Amino acid sequence: MTAEQFSAISSTIPAAPGIYKYFDASGKIIYVGKAKHLRKRVSSYFARNKTNYKTIELVHRISKIEFTIVNNEHDAFLLENTLIKEHQPQFNIDLKDDKSYPYIVVKNEAFPRIFLTRRKIKDGSQYFGPYTSVAKVRDLLNFIKQNIQLRTCKLNLTDSNIKKNKFKVCLEYHLGNCKGPCEGLQSAEDYNDGLLQLKSLLKGNISPVLQNFKTRQKVHIEKMEFEKAAFYQSKIEHLQQYQSRSSVVNTNTGTVDVFSIIEEGDTAYVNYLAVSNGSIIQTKTITLEKKLDESPEEVLAFAIIQLRQVFESEATEIIVPMPLDYAEPGITVTVPKAGDKKRLLDLSEKNVNYFTEELKAKKILRLEGKTTDEKMKVLEQLQEDLHLSALPVHIECFDNSNFQGSYPVAAMVCFKNGEPSKKDYRHFNIKTVEGINDFASMSEVVYRRYKRVLEENAPLPQLIIIDGGKGQLSAAMQSIDELDLRGKVTLVGLAKNEEELFYAGDTSSLKLAWDSESLKLIRRIRDEVHRFGITFHRNKRSKGTFKNELEGIKGIGKETASMLLKMFKSVKKIKEADTAEIEKLIGKSKTLILKEGLKVE
Repeated sequence: MTAEQFSAISSTIPAAPGIYKYFDASGKIIYVGKAKHLRKRVSSYFARNKTNYKTIELVHRISKIEFTIVNNEHDAFLLENTLIKEHQPQFNIDLKDDKSYPYIVVKNEAFPRIFLTRRKIKDGSQYFGPYTSVAKVRDLLNFIKQNIQLRTCKLNLTDSNIKKNKFKVCLEYHLGNCKGPCEGLQSAEDYNDGLLQLKSLLKGNISPVLQNFKTRQKVHIEKMEFEKAAFYQSKIEHLQQYQSRSSVVNTNTGTVDVFSIIEEGDTAYVNYLAVSNGSIIQTKTITLEKKLDESPEEVLAFAIIQLRQVFESEATEIIVPMPLDYAEPGITVTVPKAGDKKRLLDLSEKNVNYFTEELKAKKILRLEGKTTDEKMKVLEQLQEDLHLSALPVHIECFDNSNFQGSYPVAAMVCFKNGEPSKKDYRHFNIKTVEGINDFASMSEVVYRRYKRVLEENAPLPQLIIIDGGKGQLSAAMQSIDELDLRGKVTLVGLAKNEEELFYAGDTSSLKLAWDSESLKLIRRIRDEVHRFGITFHRNKRSKGTFKNELEGIKGIGKETASMLLKMFKSVKKIKEADTAEIEKLIGKSKTLILKEGLKVE
């Protein structure tokens, strides 16, 4: 997507907090971000002064943009984290499992403990959060410890253990932070009263606790105990500043499905928010075309059934803006008027209203699916721009891939009638080339591909795109000549940086208009072969199926090879490295074996 294309829709982006999702031409999420002002944040990606290569590459691959509006920046932060973990977009930081957010748990046990945890276990315990700051949770727990007398020990305080006098009070009792239930000095009823205050506090209902502190403060003032009164005044101020409620992340909401609808003539739009344990885990808006004069209730009920089936929802409650005759057994239909559920419904309605504006932006950018006639017009334009003798209804594109100068592979994608034909995609392990040689590798895979096509008497493509410069194009043409296919197919090379097209033997390149439909199709094909090749390469590496040049040397094991590659990044750099540097890493004897194996003087 270009800055010019984006400028046509920038005014329709909401000036509100939320998250944004970027999709590539294949429909895959390639980036998820958060913003307290979506319009400003998304617009910044399309500023003309951008110099970061990865940002430029990201913007170049964007084919579709979606938004989810939330109520504040905190909610956007948590929702972004959920979506990144769910989809693991290519351009996002990889969030590991230990990058989770803390909860406060009220343990399901006798005289329940409260503590910080990052793990939610289904054992009947009650969880509050998640929170974005561990420091805030620890501060809150310390505040609770000082003002609500609950135990912090791990003793098993069953009735029988207490009656047997198994335990003795600890220092926390003598400090006034615990009432000593371990020795039977506090009843379960009194302990539960403290838990009720705690839960009110964690739910955001500060009134009971606040009133309790004010009452204590008043008693101390009447007794002229001003130091103790000041202590409670500081706690009252602290409590008033504390906010724990979140309309997007609130464990009290439980697991629910939220739906809203808007109609425009014969078209209806339905938004779906899937909420699990208080967190939004899925958002989707669909379009429905009415065939008869169905009521909004009928359309919404139909959409709910479809969406719940697609997303395999297990929620037993659905939140909707109107009463519905919904027949699914065991499902509660709620039409909220206030509270957390009403705020979730409002959020859904914000998104469905925005979706209609987003559709206009898509049409401006021509991101909507084209009709068959429109696709043929693009192919006719491509035929004219590239001076092809036949309409390119069958296009194939090749790309090489390697990792830090090692592990060469290649990929080929196939487009028919302007759309991906994934059953015709092919991966190639390089078989005849030693080391890294992009030209020889391209020659090998092109030869293997079209030798097979000829043997199977399969149709040849009208256009073959080689993702590379003149050198790779020349290497591919050598194989085409060996197979006697010159004049039967057309090959073009696509320069990686300038989007220039080359023909074999030509001294000058062909540059298509940046906004032409021809170049848009070529970009889409190139991006798809990159995606397909990188995925294959990553899977091969993760399965350990590559055997690099170092491991082929007798006396150099996998661990030593990994150590060398980690330090020097590639086999080529290892060959160029100073002997003393290598000896320092793996020792003299292995260095000698390595040098002999790599044939380095």
